[in-house]
Amino acid sequence: MKEGLNIVADFVIMIIHAMALVLITAGTLQAFIRAIYAFFKPSPSGEHFNEGYVQYARWLVAALTFQLAADILETAFAAPLDWNGIGHLGAIAVIRTLLNFFLERDLAEMERRRRKH
Repeated sequence: MKEGLNIVADFVIMIIHAMALVLITAGTLQAFIRAIYAFFKPSPSGEHFNEGYVQYARWLVAALTFQLAADILETAFAAPLDWNGIGHLGAIAVIRTLLNFFLERDLAEMERRRRKH
């Protein structure tokens, strides 16, 4: 039973990583296209670039959340679970949480600036 659960967990972890990969790829392509558009059609307020940045940050926040979920599952099903594995997960969670925090802060700042104009 435990072996079957580990096989399912490995499959789910792979699927979640694939979802994050799709989000990052799609977001990066969209951001690249928006950046090219903003380069050739600049707006006085930089609106095209700012909107592209905000949208890209949203893609990255979503992808980071998926990756953290996969890491949690990976650590939970790692054999044997030791303090080293828990510390590794903790470090990953802190790094991703900080990235998420700064991205969210940037998004809030961009939204504040947009409402001001």
